[in-house]
Amino acid sequence: MTRPLLPFLADSPWMAALCVAAAAFAVCALILLTLLRTGLAWRLATDIPNERSLHTRPTPRVGGWGIVPTGVLAMLIAAPSLWLVAVLAAFLAAVSQIDDRRGLPARVRFGAHVLAVILLIAMNPAPVPWWALAAVGFLMVWLTNLYNFMDGSDGLAGGMALFGFGGYAVAALTSPVPQIALGVASGALAGAAAGFLLFNFHPAKIFLGDSGSIPLGFLAGALGYWGWLKGAWPVWFPALVFAPFIGDASVTLLRRLSRGEKFWQAHREHYYQRMVRLGVGHARTALAWYALMFAGVALANRALSLQLAGQWLAVAAWAIVMVLAGLLVDTCWRRHCASLSEQV
Repeated sequence: MTRPLLPFLADSPWMAALCVAAAAFAVCALILLTLLRTGLAWRLATDIPNERSLHTRPTPRVGGWGIVPTGVLAMLIAAPSLWLVAVLAAFLAAVSQIDDRRGLPARVRFGAHVLAVILLIAMNPAPVPWWALAAVGFLMVWLTNLYNFMDGSDGLAGGMALFGFGGYAVAALTSPVPQIALGVASGALAGAAAGFLLFNFHPAKIFLGDSGSIPLGFLAGALGYWGWLKGAWPVWFPALVFAPFIGDASVTLLRRLSRGEKFWQAHREHYYQRMVRLGVGHARTALAWYALMFAGVALANRALSLQLAGQWLAVAAWAIVMVLAGLLVDTCWRRHCASLSEQV
């Protein structure tokens, strides 16, 4: 069991995780409130709506300025064994902030994502064949990028961070060999995400921005990998916890690739975007996704106590639920498009 820097964390890990999460919530909220009150938020990065946006007014993209420093600081102080994860997340936040402000070529952004994943795995290799590590690395790079794709509706990405990292924290602290540092770090990120949601739930006053979404995607993969490496959970667990984002982004990407479209360009074809455009609205879309996120996280943590066959049965069952949810949105969307065609 890895001992964190602060001695009291080992004595009462659950209380420690809750205290760190509460502190992260307060610090993140205070940072973002200060940025808004002083006007700095608009000078750091502002989202200007276009024809592909779901919003109609310019909004600061500074969520990362609250979540990332708070999470990184919490890891360095309360979970120093995760120092590399914290440093790499800060590196990706810096690169993404430059992209938010000035724009960077796709190859530079993608290269930074690949470099961060390679460094993490190379310095902390799992005892598996090289091809398995390569596959895990590919999935981590994909998770880093897809989180950015899913940051387009009020409260959605922040909610996924709250439920996803909260699920990590519970699993890490209830593991047969509790991973206290991992649990505290995950709790800190969940708390910071809750602080961000104070300003991001509909109607959003701020957005996450690349400087927040890219590091969060990386942290979802990096902490998922760390938990697998340390035996806190099986390899399927992170995928099940973040299944709503993985499923939506992956299906949308494959559809666009099959049509020969440039998948990196902005669009409005994700399931959550279609729900908003169908008239569900930002708030109800977020709440529907929260229910899906909570159910998936609860199932993932419950499945950890099952035998191997039961675990994979839970994964398969949740995959079916995800497919059915996607088919429901697809059906409603086709009817909506057909109705518009008839009106024309």
